[in-house]
Amino acid sequence: MTVPIRNHDIAELKRLDLAHHLPAQADHKVIAALGGSRIITRADGCYIHDGEGHTILDGMAGLWCVNVGYGRQELAQAAYDQMLELPYYNTFFKTATPPAVRLAAKIAEKMGGNLTHVFYNSSGSEANDTVFRLARHYWKLKGEPHRKIFISRWNAYHGSTVAGVSLGGMKHMHEQGDLPIPGVEHVMQPYLFGDGFGEDPEAFSTRAAQAIEDKILAVGPENVAAFIGEPVQGAGGVIIPPESYWPKVEAICRKYGILLVCDEVICGFGRLGHWFGHHHYGIKPDMIAMAKGLSSAYLPISAVGVADHIVAELKEKGGDFIHGFTYSGHPAACAVALKNIEIIEREDLVTRTRTDTGPYLAQALASLNDHPLVGETRSLGLIGAVEIVREKGTNHRFLDKEGEAGPIVRDRCIANGLMVRGIRDTIVCCPPLIITHAQIDDLVGIIRTSLDEALPVLRALKPEAAA
Repeated sequence: MTVPIRNHDIAELKRLDLAHHLPAQADHKVIAALGGSRIITRADGCYIHDGEGHTILDGMAGLWCVNVGYGRQELAQAAYDQMLELPYYNTFFKTATPPAVRLAAKIAEKMGGNLTHVFYNSSGSEANDTVFRLARHYWKLKGEPHRKIFISRWNAYHGSTVAGVSLGGMKHMHEQGDLPIPGVEHVMQPYLFGDGFGEDPEAFSTRAAQAIEDKILAVGPENVAAFIGEPVQGAGGVIIPPESYWPKVEAICRKYGILLVCDEVICGFGRLGHWFGHHHYGIKPDMIAMAKGLSSAYLPISAVGVADHIVAELKEKGGDFIHGFTYSGHPAACAVALKNIEIIEREDLVTRTRTDTGPYLAQALASLNDHPLVGETRSLGLIGAVEIVREKGTNHRFLDKEGEAGPIVRDRCIANGLMVRGIRDTIVCCPPLIITHAQIDDLVGIIRTSLDEALPVLRALKPEAAA
């Protein structure tokens, strides 16, 4: 797609950014010290371009979301056409729009099994709020209103709303706002490298799943509404559980009759090489939250997939489910999401991720395992991680605490032309599903160069580690 390049006044935009704009999840003191945010002006394919003229390989697909890449004219056209025909109408007044109905049917087709219905929202955070409220409402309809407790995992990420942060297990987020709210319990995450280093994967899988059962028993099975988890924890640092973990978790949920919820906001729409992450693990959740790749982020939209037995209670018992958003099922966003799914289908990006580019990324990342700073590489589909350690053969961090090395390596990657995230001491990547082998080679090559550049800086933090 050819687009005109605007001559932005970057200095003025930075001034206005500091004067009026509060960026999301940012240290505003740091941004002020930098003289303003980096201004991203355009993007194409797998690349973003900033106002200073830098071209950056987007190893994060925006924010885990631009699955079909940037500059898709079809998606812009879908939004344009729908906005001319019907730019907006709500779903509150016993109404629906054609794109919302057709998209719900398409999502149901891709979910499969007994996940037959869809409730729309605008963000992943809102989707998890919907999960929270719908689960509690379901149990009330079932005559078990005491089933209110959600069990989640430490270091999980389920959004930035009050309920989303509470469901998540990031303690630094809990500290802002006196969270979590009552009714949310947390257990260990299935982070083998961090929490079970050297442990047999199957034994660790059993231990991590057992923590869920122990918590259920501690609070009383009759009080538990649901367990929620990401198939692969994205913002937590690309935590990929042992293969047997999720089947064990599902069995525990069924044993105690609690709902199983998968947060598919990152893992959905091809990221793990299947339409949804739970398909990879062969489990059948009762609800799933989705967003990001649903429209490849071209317009904001999210949804909750709901199993037929939950919907049956809503329809049989009746009464309003007094929940929803102004933009639930926004027709333009739904039209774009439909076209996005069509592109993923037409280009067979799900199969390509599973059988071609995903394995290629795994092989390329594995080539970094000889680097003195790398403790482990791991990936599944097109999401991956590189663990940075002080000593090979261990999971020891610099200065004996996490978070010193990651930002240093991340900043070198960005300076070298690759956008990645540094989550504590883990470099994570999540490129668009259209990425090529050559671009994967570039991605991994830049990480290696950046590790080389960071090595003397990090060893200076802990001189004895150089021995």
